[in-house]
Amino acid sequence: MADKPFAPAAARNADAILRVLQSAFAEVGSVLEIGSGTGQHAVHFARAMPWLRWQCSDVPAHLPGIQAWLDEAALPNTPPALALDVRDAWPPLQVDAVFSANTLHIMYPAEVEACLLGMAQVLAPEAAVVIYGPFKKDGAHTAPSNAAFEQRLQAEDPGRGIRDMADIDAVLARLDLARCDTVAMPANNHCLIWRRVAR
Repeated sequence: MADKPFAPAAARNADAILRVLQSAFAEVGSVLEIGSGTGQHAVHFARAMPWLRWQCSDVPAHLPGIQAWLDEAALPNTPPALALDVRDAWPPLQVDAVFSANTLHIMYPAEVEACLLGMAQVLAPEAAVVIYGPFKKDGAHTAPSNAAFEQRLQAEDPGRGIRDMADIDAVLARLDLARCDTVAMPANNHCLIWRRVAR
């Protein structure tokens, strides 16, 4: 389909992320992807992990592009994409896991917190969360290229920025989610993985 959106970065990083998800989601039945973007990741991951029900979501403006990818792939485990603005009401569903890629650094801090705490509305008791992207560690960038990237982000919008791993941990701890793995990825990104812990 000629009108499908395409993100070169999503094509480059899909296989590396998939290797992490195949392990992290090996016993997961359903996933909500927050900020599905173009829809490329959803099709790639759902095709490779047919045991998953992969639920896309994004702000309404992105849904037609996502749906174009889903319609062309016609996979049985990708229901229609849902509208989700993390600042508003979340859709009425329950999932075993949440995945998001390259979203937190384009959100404002209040939106990041709303996104993370909003997961409580959809996550099953035995839950997993995987977030991919650039992160700071102990207040510092993990590579000079990430520092340059953040400068570009904040030149466009000062509210944006690369978030610190510890800050995300602190918010998700309020949902009884603890980080269990930190996977270094190409291009100085990371996959962070959290799982529910007993109270």
